[in-house]
Amino acid sequence: MTDKELKKLKDNLWHAADVLRAGAHLAANKYGQPILGLIFLRYADILFKQHMEDINAEFEKCKGTRMEKSLKEIAIEKCGFVLPECAYYDFINNAPDDAKKAVLVRKAMEAIEKENPKLEGVLPKEVYGGLVPEEEPELLSKIVRIFKDIPENSTLDIFGEIYEYFLGNFALAEGKDGGTFYTPATIVRYMVEVLNPEPGDKKFLDPACGSGGMFVQAARYMHAHNASKAEQMKFRCYGVEKEPDTVKLAKMNLLLNNVRGEITEANSFYSDPYNAVGQFDYVMANPPFNVDEVVFDKVKDDARFNTYGVPRNKSKSTKKDSDKKETVPNANYLWIGYFATALNETGKAALVMANSASDAGGSEYEIRKKLIEEGVISQMVTLPSNMFSSVTLPATLWFFDKQKCHTDKKDKILFIDARNVFTQVDRAHRKFSDEQIKNLGIITKLYNGDEQAFVNLIEEYKANLEKAPEVSDDKEIMPKSYWQTQIDWLNERFPEGKYHDVIGLCKAAKLDGEDGIIDQDYSLNAGRYVGVVIEDDGMTAEEFKAEMLSLNSELEKLNGEAREIEALIANNLKELLGE
Repeated sequence: MTDKELKKLKDNLWHAADVLRAGAHLAANKYGQPILGLIFLRYADILFKQHMEDINAEFEKCKGTRMEKSLKEIAIEKCGFVLPECAYYDFINNAPDDAKKAVLVRKAMEAIEKENPKLEGVLPKEVYGGLVPEEEPELLSKIVRIFKDIPENSTLDIFGEIYEYFLGNFALAEGKDGGTFYTPATIVRYMVEVLNPEPGDKKFLDPACGSGGMFVQAARYMHAHNASKAEQMKFRCYGVEKEPDTVKLAKMNLLLNNVRGEITEANSFYSDPYNAVGQFDYVMANPPFNVDEVVFDKVKDDARFNTYGVPRNKSKSTKKDSDKKETVPNANYLWIGYFATALNETGKAALVMANSASDAGGSEYEIRKKLIEEGVISQMVTLPSNMFSSVTLPATLWFFDKQKCHTDKKDKILFIDARNVFTQVDRAHRKFSDEQIKNLGIITKLYNGDEQAFVNLIEEYKANLEKAPEVSDDKEIMPKSYWQTQIDWLNERFPEGKYHDVIGLCKAAKLDGEDGIIDQDYSLNAGRYVGVVIEDDGMTAEEFKAEMLSLNSELEKLNGEAREIEALIANNLKELLGE
C-alpha cells in the first residue's frame, strides 16, 4: 500500500466513524475506546489469518510425535497470541444488526483476554452497549463494517499508522482533554530525531506515557534507520500512566506496533515501579505542566527528585492553613529532576515543558543552575504556538545528555528558536512537516559534527527535485519549487555545510563570557541567545522618521473618527430607548 493509498484509507475510516459518533450514547471522551478496540480486533483477526496456514502445517507436522504441541501453543509461537473463533471478525460482522452485537463484541474481547493473559484487563468490553441505542440498534453493526474495509493483506505498520491516526483525531476532537493522553506525532518525531535512539539492549522510560506515542515513534525511527528486527526486539520500553483508561490505550498501541515493554498504572510522583535512578538509556515524556498539588513530604526524600533539589515555597504556611500539608509550588522541576536522575552514565532525555520553566526563579532557579553547571542540559528548543490541543502558547523542549558532561561541550548549550518553523493545519492547529523535522534535526547533527548528514539531506532533496512535477494539484505530491525551497533554506543558513550560529534560529551559548548563560542569569530561554532577524526596510533615518510621523498622524485621525462613531452610537441608543 502506497503512502497515498494509506492516507486515503485512514481518512475514509475516520470520516465514516466520525459521522456515526453523533448517534452513540457515549460521552465524547469515551467514544474512542470502543473504536480503538474494534481496530485492535480487526488487526488480531487479519494477523491470525495470515499465520493460520503455518500454524496448521506445524500442527500436522508435529502431530503424533514427541514434539507434538497444541494449536494454541503453536499459534502463540507463530503469531504472538491465539484468537478464539468467537472473536473472528467475520463471525461478529455477519451476526444480526441488533443489540446482541454488543454482547458478541464483549464476549470476543473477554475470550481474547482469557486465552492471552498478557492482554488481561486491556481490551474495552462494557462500552459497546452505548453503540446500540434504542432508536438505532444497528449503529454498532455499521461501525464494525467500516473496519472490515481494512484490507486483508494489511501489515503491522499499517495498523499502527491507523491506530495513531485515530488517537490523534480523538485528541483534537476532545480539545484540551485530548492533550492528556496524546502528544502530536510531529513533535514526538522531532524529539526522537534529536535524541537519535540506538537499537539494541536499551531501556526507554516514559514516566507520563499517555497512549505510548513516544515509544512507538522511537521504534519507528529505529526501523527507518535499518535496525534489524533482532535489535529492535531487545529495545524495551517502560511506561507509567495514572489514568486507567489511558493505560489500556497505551498497551493496545504497543501491541499494534510490536513494541516490547511494560505499562504500569501509577502516579509517578509517589510511585517508582522501575527503580528509575540511573537505570535508563533514554527518557522521553510530555508530562502535565504546572501541577501544584504534590505533597512535599512524599517527595522530599526521593532520590529521583531531591538529587538536584525539590522546589519549595518562599514563605512558610500561616496559622490559618498550618493544618494543611505543604505542597510543592510547581511540579515542573520535579519532572526535570526526575529525567536527569533516571539516566545512566551515557543516557539521553527529551521532555516537553512549559515555557515558564526556562526562567523560573526561587528554588527552581537553584535547581536549574545546578543542572547547567553540571553540564547535563545539551539543547533547548522553543516550539511554535498552537502545536498542542491542550495549550496554545509555545512550549519548550529540553534535551539532556549525560555524556556531554565529559566533553568539550560541557559548558555549552545549543539553543534553537523554532517558533517560525511550522505548517498550518487549520486556524487553531500547527504541525511540523517531514522536511521541517529533518531541517531542524540537521542543526543538531551539524552541531555534533555530523556534516555528512547535511550532505545526505541535500542530496535527498535534490533527488526529489528531479522527480517532482513543475506544478501539482495533489497535496501529497510536492512540486519542484517546494524541494528547491528546502535546499535553499539549508544552504542559506549553513552555506559551508558546517554548524555556525544563525541569528533568529540557533546559538551555541557558552556558560561564561559576555551574553553567556551566567550573564543571562542562567536563563534557558532560547530567545535571549538566538536573537531576532531585523529586516532591512531600505529607508534612511530621515525617511523612517517621516514615515513614523505620517503613520502617527493617520492614527490620530482614525482615533478621532472612532470617537465620533462612538458618540453617534450612544446618541442613537438614547433615542431608541426614549431617554
